[in-house]
Amino acid sequence: MKTEKPDPKAVAVTDIILESISEGVFTVDENWRITSFNRAAEKITGVPREAAIGRHCWDVFRSNMCERDCALRKTMKLKKNLMDTSTYIVDSDQRRIPVVVCTSLLKDETGRILGGVETFRDMSLVEELKKELDARYQVGDMVSASPAMQKIFSILPQIAQSSSTVLIQGETGTGKELLARAIHDLSPRRKGPFVPVNCAALPDTLLESELFGYKAGAFTDAKRDKTGLFAAAKGGTLFLDEIGEVSPAFQVRLLRVLQDQVFHPLGATQDEKADVRIIAATNRNLQDLVNGGSFRQDLFYRINVVCLDLPPLRKRREDIPLLVDQFVHKNNLLRGKRITGLTEEALALIMSYDFPGNIRELENAVEHAFVLCREGRIALHCLPDTIIGPIRPSAMAPVTVATSIKAAEAIAIREALERNRHNRLAAARDLGMHKSTLFRKIKTLGIDLPKTDGRSRPKTDQ
Repeated sequence: MKTEKPDPKAVAVTDIILESISEGVFTVDENWRITSFNRAAEKITGVPREAAIGRHCWDVFRSNMCERDCALRKTMKLKKNLMDTSTYIVDSDQRRIPVVVCTSLLKDETGRILGGVETFRDMSLVEELKKELDARYQVGDMVSASPAMQKIFSILPQIAQSSSTVLIQGETGTGKELLARAIHDLSPRRKGPFVPVNCAALPDTLLESELFGYKAGAFTDAKRDKTGLFAAAKGGTLFLDEIGEVSPAFQVRLLRVLQDQVFHPLGATQDEKADVRIIAATNRNLQDLVNGGSFRQDLFYRINVVCLDLPPLRKRREDIPLLVDQFVHKNNLLRGKRITGLTEEALALIMSYDFPGNIRELENAVEHAFVLCREGRIALHCLPDTIIGPIRPSAMAPVTVATSIKAAEAIAIREALERNRHNRLAAARDLGMHKSTLFRKIKTLGIDLPKTDGRSRPKTDQ
């Protein structure tokens, strides 16, 4: 059977296209020697075409991927294309260049495999922009683009430079300890220790010995002196988490430390100086506890010098992509994987989820996905059932971008209605849509409404 020769004009057009695109393209034969190398590849690597062709690809690129996880080798072995794999190469000036690569098999007209082809895109500018964004949206280990968090970030340096006691309020999992560490790291006490203690985890007797320490002989099992956390945190910061769980009796001891800056170890004959800055945190409303008589008012005023309220994740959804990127990067380092992010469907799904466990639940969800996802992007089926379940239309129906968007719309409408006491007109204005559009969406999405709305007034006896 006679094999047709390729059309010279078609080959010429292909060459022109390869030379004009901004992505680097090269091909290798079955012995991993480079057989073609386009102009963009020369520009990105700094290696002339003449110097690259005929050499082994790993000698030209010197990538971290070459050492153990070559995408092109995987493609040749598994006979399948690989998309958007992140790595870096070392150019002719010994600079590390971040790139994203795609690989495919190179075949002739009969389907016979001749080698492999790889395209790679220079991500240096993207990485620089990402660093600039990180500088704007990151403080310590905290990332956020939400206005509420940006307001906290803007005043954090002033708070850190002061010696005042700070109270951090927020739901469980919102990152109260991360915020406390950020304050410590920005403060003049940054070279001292940061000592966290969970006040809810210990009964009064153990909490007292943990915080204040004790002397040998103070009680039966006290064989030798024990340094308390107030002494251990000398020159640094003591973080009292879940302070709302402390009993009224122990609150008196704590109040004295804050007032007089001294503490008394169990069994000691004299007080010791407390050279620490106190940062307290709670997931409860301390003012309500004060009003109910379970938290001392004088202690509340002592710790509530500067109060920071951390919003829950459902009120700062714009932070979810930033946090996902952070957790993906962290898990890639810990697990030696190359996950590149979430698929559009998976991201749309988690953007519509309320996250009652806040940032901690999101981090656990990403870790869960890493167990099931081997490479590429995290898909829907890799996410926990707790996230997929609530918005799936039925047990058999797949979650799509469309259904995720509908779920997000339903959440936004419910929240607007709650803010406006179910006044439909006010909710429509709040959402920036016409009232008829809102009524139609309420019906389409199956949102239940009370019989009366916020405009209604109860009838009074005449």
